[in-house]
Amino acid sequence: MNQIAAERDGTLAVDAIIRDATAALLKEQRADGHWVYELEADATIPAEYVLLVHYLAEEPNLELERKIGVYLRRIQGGHGGWPLYHDGALDISATVKAYFALKMIGDDPDAPHMKRAREEVLKRGGAAKANVFTRILLALYGQTSWNNVPTVPVELILLPRWFPIHLSKMSYWARTVIVPLLVLAAKKPLARNPRRVDVRELFLPHGKVASKRAPHQKWYWSAFFGALDVLLKWFEPFWPKGLRQRAIDECVRWTTERLNGEDGLGAIYPAMANSVMMYDVMGYAPTHPDRAIARTSVEKLLVIKDDEAYCQPCVSPVWDTALVCHALMEARTPEADAAAARGLEWLKPLQVLDVKGDWEEERPGVRPGGWAFQYRNDYYPDLDDTAVVVMALDRAKETVAPKADYKDAIARGREWVEGLQSKNGGWGAFDADNTYYYLNNIPFADHGALLDPPTEDVTGRCIGMLAQLGEPHDSPRMKEAIDYLERVQLKDGSWFGRWGVNYIYGTWSALAGLNAAGLDASTPTVRRAADWLIAIQNTDGGWGEDCNSYKLDYKGYEPAPSTASQTAWALLGLMAAGEVDHPAVVRGIRWLEKNQQADGLWPQEHYTGGGFPRVFYLRYHGYPRFFPLWAVARYRNLRAGNSRRVAYGL
Repeated sequence: MNQIAAERDGTLAVDAIIRDATAALLKEQRADGHWVYELEADATIPAEYVLLVHYLAEEPNLELERKIGVYLRRIQGGHGGWPLYHDGALDISATVKAYFALKMIGDDPDAPHMKRAREEVLKRGGAAKANVFTRILLALYGQTSWNNVPTVPVELILLPRWFPIHLSKMSYWARTVIVPLLVLAAKKPLARNPRRVDVRELFLPHGKVASKRAPHQKWYWSAFFGALDVLLKWFEPFWPKGLRQRAIDECVRWTTERLNGEDGLGAIYPAMANSVMMYDVMGYAPTHPDRAIARTSVEKLLVIKDDEAYCQPCVSPVWDTALVCHALMEARTPEADAAAARGLEWLKPLQVLDVKGDWEEERPGVRPGGWAFQYRNDYYPDLDDTAVVVMALDRAKETVAPKADYKDAIARGREWVEGLQSKNGGWGAFDADNTYYYLNNIPFADHGALLDPPTEDVTGRCIGMLAQLGEPHDSPRMKEAIDYLERVQLKDGSWFGRWGVNYIYGTWSALAGLNAAGLDASTPTVRRAADWLIAIQNTDGGWGEDCNSYKLDYKGYEPAPSTASQTAWALLGLMAAGEVDHPAVVRGIRWLEKNQQADGLWPQEHYTGGGFPRVFYLRYHGYPRFFPLWAVARYRNLRAGNSRRVAYGL
């Protein structure tokens, strides 16, 4: 490899990188044609899984508990607590949950790792300072009073849509988590907790509850909603019983309608777990079909290895498969083409054509036609996955699958994406015009992620899809979308990345779309973005960005260790901006060459996926597998071709 690296243009080097990375991906394709990789979050999900089992008083799987304990101890930070991402700062809520789970498993509270965690929690004001969802869990276990949790009356489900606080005005993930939680908050059950484990030692004797106003919340809204919370708590005993029961019944009906089989409510862990506890408090036996399938959905999120185990927040097979197909189509070998064709055949029937999901509230006249992130999530397809799948199908009909009939699937996907464009020209992930920003000020929204507004990265993807399908760059919808991206571009030239960390991801996404729409390298918008990517390249030739870039008082890019996925995004962004011949691109390819392992893949422990900024991050285990291959193969193809322009929307 050293001799290969000496070649200035890297032709021989990139061929070797592509060959080995492609071979590795082909080995990981499932028998039915799809790919799915681990999706890892922080300590909270595996900890909550342990506590769910004991909440329900199920017979625990001792070996599974042991393995989860191994995992939780391994990811404990050097600071004594648990972070939200690799090498991150201590998070009090994650630390409280991990400590509680380990104590439930049987760890001695006086063991060094437990003592350090407890001391750090107490230094920060104790468990009462944890976030709302952690305090709800503690209330369910009788560790704190429900008075220390913001009141969200179950009657919320009955309010008309014109009311300022309405479920349809919240994001899909908030909706699916909150509806079963409304029942729990109304009935206030107590965990069975057969081992009688408590964590009273995590509370200060006279500790104050976490501030009613989160850093992102405005004082005047906080004062208003705080006063409303006091009123609701006072009035709660006087709610008409008939009205309350009607609201509870409606929550159960709403949840059951969206139960989503073994893929679970919303196909995300918190909603799934809440649905199980809701059925339990409603008296459904463990064998009842609705409760049983909800419980099964949780179990399917487990990752169990030889020495440790954890629970994923969700799974990502559609996303992984679509992106791998793009990378393999760029690799351009017979084996890669055949594998990509099989992957696309797996993807095609997962298009949601018959279910009008919650997105219909805002766009009732639009026909369904999207793809979800998970195996099934028919009520909640998303724009990002849909755009990526449509672009892959469109590309394949000219290359790897010329005989495939993708015309109708592409047309319906395009129609749905077009129908969910927001009024400001951009696209959100799951809904149109989900911009009721005042809702992020309610006490329940201390995470600041109650909404799903248009974002730069999803908008870039949708622009790329439309442009690849032939949408004129001066059509009204395209002009509005491009105008949106130009308005939200930051002064340094970058774009915010909502679903990937962070400005590198957002900038790549925007540049890919703008290139497809016809904005060339001389366009000021594109030029500023390319200059920014070049300026932040690390001295080792790679690119990296820490999750800390999401902090509210972020002042600009700070150097972070290079990662394989972020280096690939930067390279793809620069090539979309017409910079394939820039020395920075050559240095980036060299970094990927140097860091490729013997198995053809790249190591990466750092989290580069976004869940909720400042609250929840994701480690996509597939990202360092397929994005570097994509970037290197594109570099080779552009250098070998007559044109330096990227021909696709992604």
